[in-house]
Amino acid sequence: MGFELTPMRICWIVLALIGAIIGLRLPSPDATSIVALVTLGLWCLVETTFRRNWWAFLTLPAMFLGIGCALPLYLFFRSCRIS
Repeated sequence: MGFELTPMRICWIVLALIGAIIGLRLPSPDATSIVALVTLGLWCLVETTFRRNWWAFLTLPAMFLGIGCALPLYLFFRSCRIS
């Protein structure tokens, strides 16, 4: 798996870090955020097993920080080349 940092991948990781910082400061998520997190979790599980991009499973623990951290982090892992 390549770890090349293209401008788009840098954008994803910066957004994930911003989402993590905001996620630490905000109270519990509302119902729409919970639905979005469940949807992202299922998508991550299904697509990761098909693509065999095992690093993308790190998105699952990031969901505790909220969708603002988990989604950009998943897109960061999703945008890398797989062999």
